[in-house]
Parts: sequence; C-alpha cells; structure tokens
Amino acid sequence: MGVATATPAAPAWSLLPQPAYAHPAALPAVEIADGAVIAVRGADRPQLQAIADRFVHLLADTRGLRLRATAAADARAAITFDVDPHADVAGDAGYRIAIGDRGIRITARTPRGAFYGSVTLWQLLTPPGWTRGSAAVVAAGEIDDHPRFAWRALLLDSGRHYQSVAEIERLIDWMSLDKLDVLLWHLTEDQGWRLDIPGYPALTKTGACRNAVGLDAELTGSPDQPYCGHYTAAEVREIVRYAAERYVTVVPGIDLPGHAQAAIAAYPWLGVSGRRPPVWTDWGVSPWLLKPDAKTLRFVDDVLDEVMRLFPSKYVSIGGDEADKQQWIASPAVQAQLHQLGLANMDQLQGWFTGQVAAHLVAHGRTPVGWDDELVAGATLPAAEVVMSWHGDHGERVALAALRQGHDVVMTPQESLYFDHYQSGLPDEWPGQPPMATLRQAYDTIVIPHGASAAEAGHVIGVQAGLWTELMPDFARDQHALYPRIAALAELGWSPAAAHDWRGFLQRLPAELARYRALGIDYADTAFAAAFEVTAGAGDTLRVALANQTDFGTIRYTTDGSTPTPTSTPYVRPLALPARDRTMLRAATFAPDGYPLAAPRTKVLDAATLLGRDGSQLATCSHQPGMRLGGQQPTRGPRPVYTMEVGDMCWLWPQAPLAGVTHVDLSVARVTWRFGDEAKDAVVRPKASASGEFEIHADSCTGPLLARLPLAPVAQAPGQTRLGAPIATTPGNGARDLCIVVTGDPRDGQWALARITFSKDSTKTGVPQGERRTGKR
Repeated sequence: MGVATATPAAPAWSLLPQPAYAHPAALPAVEIADGAVIAVRGADRPQLQAIADRFVHLLADTRGLRLRATAAADARAAITFDVDPHADVAGDAGYRIAIGDRGIRITARTPRGAFYGSVTLWQLLTPPGWTRGSAAVVAAGEIDDHPRFAWRALLLDSGRHYQSVAEIERLIDWMSLDKLDVLLWHLTEDQGWRLDIPGYPALTKTGACRNAVGLDAELTGSPDQPYCGHYTAAEVREIVRYAAERYVTVVPGIDLPGHAQAAIAAYPWLGVSGRRPPVWTDWGVSPWLLKPDAKTLRFVDDVLDEVMRLFPSKYVSIGGDEADKQQWIASPAVQAQLHQLGLANMDQLQGWFTGQVAAHLVAHGRTPVGWDDELVAGATLPAAEVVMSWHGDHGERVALAALRQGHDVVMTPQESLYFDHYQSGLPDEWPGQPPMATLRQAYDTIVIPHGASAAEAGHVIGVQAGLWTELMPDFARDQHALYPRIAALAELGWSPAAAHDWRGFLQRLPAELARYRALGIDYADTAFAAAFEVTAGAGDTLRVALANQTDFGTIRYTTDGSTPTPTSTPYVRPLALPARDRTMLRAATFAPDGYPLAAPRTKVLDAATLLGRDGSQLATCSHQPGMRLGGQQPTRGPRPVYTMEVGDMCWLWPQAPLAGVTHVDLSVARVTWRFGDEAKDAVVRPKASASGEFEIHADSCTGPLLARLPLAPVAQAPGQTRLGAPIATTPGNGARDLCIVVTGDPRDGQWALARITFSKDSTKTGVPQGERRTGKR
C-alpha cells in the first residue's frame, strides 16, 4: 500500500505559511513510500482528480516519490482527497488534514480548499532534512486551516520589462505553492504597452517597442534593435486558464491617466499636446498624461471592454498613481474643461476622469482597483474602488483614511513589500531600488493600520507585494528579488495574526528554502550571508567580526581558502588574524540540520585590506540610501553592481587611513542616464577639463584637493575600467574624512565608483581584494 503507521521519530511539522490550527498527536507516525495510492472522493470529482494528479507530479519532481492517483475509492489508499460541501471546515478555501492509523485524509468543501490542503501535504512530505527518493515520515495529528485574507497578491510589472508566457506560468506555479491567489498583471506603462486591443493596432505595433537604451541593448543584441514584447489574446487566455487551474486569479492592470506615454506614442491624440512622444526609455514618472476628454474615454472604454472579455476577474486595476499634471496645467483645453465641470483643481479633474472609468466597470459588474495617490493629494476616489495603499509612511495614515472613507483596502506599502528594493547592504547584493527592504521588514509589515476600528479593519481585504521591473530585465533577477521574501508575504496573507512569530518563521524557513531549491527557484541568500567587518586589531592584526542580517543559523568559517562545511569551525567571537600574512577567510551559514542557508563569502585579508573600500561601503553625500545599478556584463566573471545616488556623483569615506599613502586607484564605470524625473535634481560640478575628472577632497566636498584623476583616458571605455594617480601626503596619523566627487553633469552619463584603493608606494595595486560570493547555493 505504501503506508505504514509504526514508524518512530517523525520530523516535526515545518509548514509555511503557518496553518490556522495545528494539533500534533501522540500517535504512531505515517510513512508514505513509492507506490502509495491516492484516492479521490466526493463532489467535483474531475477538478479533484486534476488536483491529485498535479500533486503526484509535484511530489515526484521534488521529493522523488512516485505515488499513484486513482479515481475510484480504494480502501488501501494511503492518502485520500475528499470534497464535501457540508464539511466542517472554515470557508471555501479551508481544509482539514487528519494524519493517523488510516493514513492521511484531506477534507474540504471545495476543490480550492482541497488544493490548499494538497500544498500543505506536499510540505508535510518534504520536512527538514528530507532526502530525495526516500520514504516520507509524517507525524500524526490534525491540521485545520483557512486563509486570513482573501487577497494574497503579487504585482508583476510587464510594462518595463517583458516576461515570456512560460516564465509567467512558472511564477504562477510557485505562487500557488505559497498559497498566494492573486497575480496583478501590470500590462501598460510609459515604457511599453503589452496587450493587443482590437481596433488599435498601433498600441502594440508602436507602443510595445522602445529603443534599446543602456542594458536593454544586451537583451536585444544591439542598440539598433528595439526592445519589444506584447501578449496576444490567445496568450492571455492561456495564462488566465493556467492560473485558474492553480486557484490564482489574474487581475489585469491598465494604468490611467498617467504611465501612459507608450499609448500616446501610438496615438498622439490621446495626449494633450497633439505631439507624438517616443515610447519612454527612462525610468521614473513621465509627464505624458491621457487627455481627460470624451474621445479618450471612448478609447478607455474600448480597452476595458477587451480586458473584460479576456479576464474573468471580478477586479480590474485602473492605476491612478503618479500622475504628473504639468501638461494638463499648461493646456488651455484642459483648463477650460476644468472650469466647465466646476472643479477646483487638477486633482479633482483626475478624480472626475477616474470616476467615469470606474462607472464603466461597475456597469459591467466589475470592481475597480486603484492606487492611493489621490487620497494623498486630498482628493476622493470613486466609492466602489478598492484602494491599493502603497504609501506606508506615517503609521499607514493613507490606508487609514481610505478605510474611513469606506473603501476596501489592499496593503502594499513600498517600504516593506516592494520587492524591487534590494535586500541587504552586502557588496554582492543584486541591483535594486532604495531603500533596503529586508526579509524581516517584509515579515513585520503592518497589515492593519494603527487606529483602525474592528469594523474598519474588516475592510482590509489583503496584502500585496510589488515587483516593479525597471532594474529586473530578466527572470533570474525576478526570482532573486521575490524569493525568499515572498514566503514572508505568504504568511502575512494566510496565517492568523496570533501566529505572527519572526523566530518561528526563521525556524520553518530552511525547509521552505529546500523546497524552493527543488522547484528550481534561484532565491536570494543575502538575509543569511556572512558579512565581514574588518578593523585594526591589537598589534599587527586585523579584527574580523562576522554576522548575518537575521542573526539566524551558525556561521562557519575556514582560513585556508577551503569551502566551509557543516563541520567547519563555528564563529563565536571576533577573529584576530595577522595583517602581514595573506589570509583567505571564507564563511558560510548553516541551519541547525546542516542545510546551507547561504553560499560561502570570501574576504582576502592582508596589510592592504584597510586601505580599500567597495563603493557599496561608502556613504552617499546626502546620507540617503543609494541605488544599486547593474553594469555591463564583462566577458568573464559576474556582472558588476554599483551603489550610487542618482543625479549626484559623490561618495564619502569617513576617517580614511591615509598615513603613508602615496597613490590611489579607482575602479569606475559609466552608467547610461535613464532616470527621467530625477534630472531636475541633478548636481552639476564644474569641470577642470572637457571630459571631467574624479576628485578626492579632504574633510569636506570643498576641502583640500588630494587627488585629481582625469576621465579623458577612459571616457569612451566600455564597462568597468581603472584610474590611478598620486595622492597628496597627509600630516599626522593621516585619518581624514574623504569626499570623492565626479565633475560634470550626470545626465550626460553618470559615473559609478566600484572601488577605491590606496597604496603606500607609487606602484598601482593589483586586483582589488574585495568581498565576494563564491560557489552555488
């Protein structure tokens, strides 16, 4: 039968998201081995059989166990799926799992509940330390489970960068296994219109393509080959069907009236100027808004009619965010319309426009969804609109205002649930927007605004993470940005508030990471990776402290360059290593069961270690978090990542050790300017030569000039390059605050500083001995 009930020492349940109720029992464990039979019973038999079949394939692909699903009731069944509309479980998404002497039984009212039960069962069969191909042992007991919120969502931006149908379907698969149930698919942007609309062929012929600026040229193969991509009606229907089979609803996102430059590039009459802009190649907020008149509204109705034909979702997102109204203000026609409608300002005009759009959806039985920007501006939104609250500052005050106006609200604060924000301050962290959004910040997201009454809290219908893809050009970046933070999102959306427990979450996460690995998800390990803090030690030593972001797991290290293992020396206290000798320190983090939580990081230590810093270790001159931008892919080695403040080419190194220093080397690169609205705040410094220069000043950015490194020799160099120059001697102990600036206008191409290294003779240093990530997870 493939089932036994006398197997001792079953691993503890390690489930994520945490179920509503979990009741282990002091009974013999259940063993599930190859050949075990799965039976399906009750209502909705075809859907239930499909769920059982997908479960069989999932378990075979990940655990290596091959079970057999049967459509007939089978007394020998080790696992039974049973759908009973009258079952004593909570809601249509709820389920119960009973594990005991009769095997494992999943009971639900609907196939949706049975599906979620199958996900939990898969986790029960892949506990901590599971071995592929071996029999699974499950501790006895009962699980009663149901979701906290109905809207457990991920927003995927396909406007900035396009994902293939196969990639989106893979993402839907993975989402469903974390019990997420909404994919908000952001299909239109300034940088690309991605959806075919009958009667408007230029939307995809023109609006779906932009010039291949910056790193987009790597994706297309040439700066002369435009970056294009859109989805046909057939592809949309396939994605919607695929998602529905996994109990994920695809909610379409059509942004209005802002983020519409690609549409206006296709049909200039949609704008207020009559001019045709290009499809935008910058990132940020474009000033091109749809013209708020009857002709535009007919276009919008036509678009939404096609959207409603393609997407059966009850909800349709209509945007409403970041509408820069400078063109409206400058337009006599728009000003005349404002007065004709008796409105006081342009925010009220946007509210009128949104109201017309929302009314069209409501008349067709749909519910509009939009951003909270108009509430921030003090305007109102249509009463029927669901508000996505992304302004999480000041105690979630905007979300609270939306609740008090009677709106249903989805919590999606940018500070913790925008997963395009980078995850750590490690030198090898991938590109991302500032500020940092750590795994802990994601997990501790406020989902009920402070001050909300019980009735108001009932209008919070869910949580949502956003993956905006300006800096996510491919699916590898998407995975790295989403995982493992999506596990925190899953628990926020599913588990009861009383189950919120950061340390418990960390204890359960290693098993989930092993599942991610088995699924082929290339997740980020930076929350657990070892960080090195190196300072001068006693005598001729370097003091090295190791830590990780979560303070979880055991950091183990080697000093001979070998790869750390679960039996390597555990880190207990700061290390004292000789400065005169060259030491290759490698550190990795392991879970209690030996699972590798983070790949080894390496730090090469010698007498020159304290004389250099990576750009990520320098402060910006505004002391605001810098952006992390990817550089050009070199012929060999990993893609470089640069930390910088957009529009201000300026870095600070407090108390740099300059005693005896005679020479400075810089690793630098030029980054294409594509930062749109950041241009107005760009800091321009006077140049001493036509190509500009890097300058190093002591004490302040206008203090004594210690070194000037002209850019002329490298102005046309592709990728990362090197500059070197003598540096003025420093009296005394030489420890001084440094300011490193680049002269010129960053909008002509912003220079990035990858690393600065000092040396104590006139010979240039060799390859910078920075901190790096080595090995595969």
